[in-house]
Amino acid sequence: MTSLAPERTGLRAWLNSDTPRSRGHARAIALWGAVSDLARNPLTVFGALLILALLLTAAFAPLIATHAPDAQNLAGRLQPPGWNGHIFGTDELGRDIFSRIVYGSRVTLSVVAIVALTAPLFGLLIGTVAGTLGGWVDRVLMRFTDIVLAFPRLVLALAFVAARGPSIENAVIAIALTAWPPYARVARAEALTVRRSDYIAAARLGGASTPRIILFHVVPMCLSSVIVRVTLDMAGIILTAAGLGFLGLGAQPPLAEWGAMISSGRQFLLTNPWVATIPGIAILLVSLGFNLLGDGLRDVLDPRSAKR
Repeated sequence: MTSLAPERTGLRAWLNSDTPRSRGHARAIALWGAVSDLARNPLTVFGALLILALLLTAAFAPLIATHAPDAQNLAGRLQPPGWNGHIFGTDELGRDIFSRIVYGSRVTLSVVAIVALTAPLFGLLIGTVAGTLGGWVDRVLMRFTDIVLAFPRLVLALAFVAARGPSIENAVIAIALTAWPPYARVARAEALTVRRSDYIAAARLGGASTPRIILFHVVPMCLSSVIVRVTLDMAGIILTAAGLGFLGLGAQPPLAEWGAMISSGRQFLLTNPWVATIPGIAILLVSLGFNLLGDGLRDVLDPRSAKR
């Protein structure tokens, strides 16, 4: 019998095989199928390209920026966009808006990355423990989650930052502390669905402890829904960070941050609209990219969605 190996039949045939030879081969086939489904959706591809542009801009900011982000030139303040050395114009202090947008992508990406690595993990832990154990543990954890959800996210973030002082670090902590409850509810719903499954009962009969069941059997079943929710929530996280920056509670001058740039440019909105409009467009494009990518991931990763 001919072995279905990538070096003999080709990588594409290996990835499209209907008979996986190993667990790793099966995972590769599933991943290739998901990527193929995403690539068929032009809106998802457009969203992924926007996110890729954000990543590349943040990574190569010193090479892309044409000026230092905090370099002031009062003689050249409020220059309009054009080919005069300032493609997006200058702000009220003569700083190049394009360079500040480029370096501001690093702030936005750092906020997104830190929140995405903290809030979903905490919410996933709370939700899976509550859904798997049930009883009084479920009631206590979910009532605590409901209390946090009862307060608007931005209000809680404002209260936290106002108490600890304005800074980008406190803004990130505030957003992370207020962003975890939706992930806990999603994870709990998934855990309630799978906790009475046959493979969970088999694991218990095999002597698996409750922490092991939660970590190795329940959590993997909740990951897809949490990942989709994280991607869709990134736009809200970016807007919350920009809102804190707009109110002066986020990144502090001279650090380039899109929300703070809108705040400083709002007084020139009627006479020099590019100062506030261009950072707003940057926030719009990045938020749109995460939303489009999240919609595509939901269609691919949600097992209850119908195949097109």
